[in-house]
Order: sequence, then C-alpha cells, then structure tokens
Amino acid sequence: MLAIKSPQAYLQQAGIRARAGEHIRPLATHLRILTSPRAWQAVNPELTQSLESQGIRWQLEYLDGECTDEAISQLQANTAEQGAEAILAVGGGRVLDCAKAAGDGLDKVTVINFATVAATCAAWSPIAIVYNAQGGHLRSQPLRHMPALVLVDSEIIAKSDVRYLKAGIVDALAKWYEFRPYQRHNPDSLALDLKVMAAQRAVDAYQQWGDAAVEANQQQQVTFALERIIDANIVLAGLANSMRDTLPTPGFAHAIHNRLTHLPQLHHWLHGEKVGFSLLVQSFMEQPEGEPDAVLVALLRRFDAPLQLPALPGDRAAALHQLASQIRFPAASAARLPFEVSPAALEKALIATDHFS
Repeated sequence: MLAIKSPQAYLQQAGIRARAGEHIRPLATHLRILTSPRAWQAVNPELTQSLESQGIRWQLEYLDGECTDEAISQLQANTAEQGAEAILAVGGGRVLDCAKAAGDGLDKVTVINFATVAATCAAWSPIAIVYNAQGGHLRSQPLRHMPALVLVDSEIIAKSDVRYLKAGIVDALAKWYEFRPYQRHNPDSLALDLKVMAAQRAVDAYQQWGDAAVEANQQQQVTFALERIIDANIVLAGLANSMRDTLPTPGFAHAIHNRLTHLPQLHHWLHGEKVGFSLLVQSFMEQPEGEPDAVLVALLRRFDAPLQLPALPGDRAAALHQLASQIRFPAASAARLPFEVSPAALEKALIATDHFS
C-alpha cells in the first residue's frame, strides 16, 4: 500500500495576495477567514481588495492563542453558523493547523491555506498539530481531507522576521535526519525511499541557496534563492511528510520536540528551534560514544538552532532525568531504528548537549 496526500494546488508568487480572489473564487464565494492580527495586517489591503473585486463574501475570526481542541470546535461552530463554503486560513502554523483540523470535521467545507511565514510545512502537511492552552503538544492529528489550495506570497515572507525562515529550514532538515535511519532496517519501502528523496532535495537546496535566502530575507528582497528555500520549507518538507505505506516512520526528533513544548522555559523557542535541538540529541544517540554528526552540527549552527537547553527549575541532573523519562515514542517504530531508544539513552544524550560547544 502506498498513499500520497497533497493539496490540490500550490501557488507561490510575489504579490499573489493581490490576485488571491481570482484563485479562490472557483472554490468558494463565501469564506470564514481565520488569521492573527499580525498576519492579517501583512496581507492587507491587497487581499481584501482582491476578494471584494471577485464578489467574495467573508467574515473574520482571530485565533487567540494555540491550536487547541477548543479553538478547533469554535471555528467549526462559527463556520457552520455562517454557512461559509470554505475556511481561508491566513497566517503561520497554528492558524493553518486550526483551519485544517476544523475543515476536516465539516462536510462540504473547503480549506484554503495562505501561509505568511515559511517556518514549517504546516501549509502542506497532512496532519494538524493540536496543543493545550499552554502550548504543550497533545497530538498530531491525521487529516482525511487536504487543503484545496495553498497560497504563498514571497513578498510577505521576505518581510517577515528571518528567524522564521531559519526555523523552517531546520524543521525541514529534520525530515532527512529522521527518515534516513529507517532505511537501514527497512530497505524495501517505496514510501520511505520517496520521503528520503524529497528530504534530500531540501538539504541540497539549503546547502546551495540557504545563505543567500537568509540574506535576501534580511534585506526584505524577493530573490530566486529565497523562493527556492520557501518551496523547500513548505513543499519538499510537506512532500516528505505526505507519503505513507504500512510501515510507520514517525520522526524521532519530533517526538523529543513534542515533550519540549511542555517546558515553559522553551515556550519562546519556535517549532523549528525545538526540532533543531532535538536533532542534536538524536545525533548523540546515534553516536553514543562519539561526536554528533559534523554536517548536521554545521547546518544547525549555520541557521542558528539552539544547541543547549536553558536553565531548568531545580537540580539540573534531576531535570534532565525527568525530561528523558517523559519522552514518548512508539516501541514498534523504535525497533526499526538503528540506535537504542530508551530513557537511559535519551538522558545520556541530553547530558551530552550540556557539555557540547
């Protein structure tokens, strides 16, 4: 069995916010818009003018906080009460995931994603990440239905904080470092091969254009390099997540990340930054008696991923021991990895990051 789930269409272009209505109208003329104040300001007045020029009606809703079960239910209720044909999500990962999860539970409601940062592959990914109100990870919810359309305006990305782009690069890097180890014990999985191929293309893009894209973002300029990296962060990383067969291959670094979201001391870290630190932990586990992967470390440093945890409450050793014991990963998937997955191995790797410079 091989399954590939992807949006029906992806459009990335400078200034596309001013023509969004032309692409949305064939899908829906009555929208529920979910966004955040900052994202809504970034796309306007061009987006609303484009919608109005196409005769598209809409009502606006702001996501206040995390993508929680409560927020998802509220958006579903508001969309149904409005009678909207589609949910247009404008923003970053929390907004996009909330819209995907809400739309997935509504009949005959289309989801359209407009990503305003390239910090994750949430616009494309076939899952929605659900958190509690404090930002702690609850679950990664598979979607039955994918968005009908993903829009990305590279002018908006160019004007966003470069920290988001760097975090998106590191999050996409994880796909290569998380999926490739499974191949050692599972050489005949086509879905796994395709995941690794897409992830490898992303790594190649970062090696070739990553620095130039970061510089363009810092200068708020749309360049070929920036557009290639936007597509790598969203499309290639999303593709790597989109292919499935009967072999479950969850990302181990993301499992570490999921527990890190419950630490208040890390709430200011972006998703990709938590993933970057988690990749370092995984690398120490792969090389329990040696140094972490030098290429990985160079990439993490190149894109400013944090390599050490901040101060934690109480005794440091006890805090790391507790953290290691709280990280959860499916035993069946752990058995398919070529390194030991255990609380003891995790604790040893976490301690190693404290002494790594």
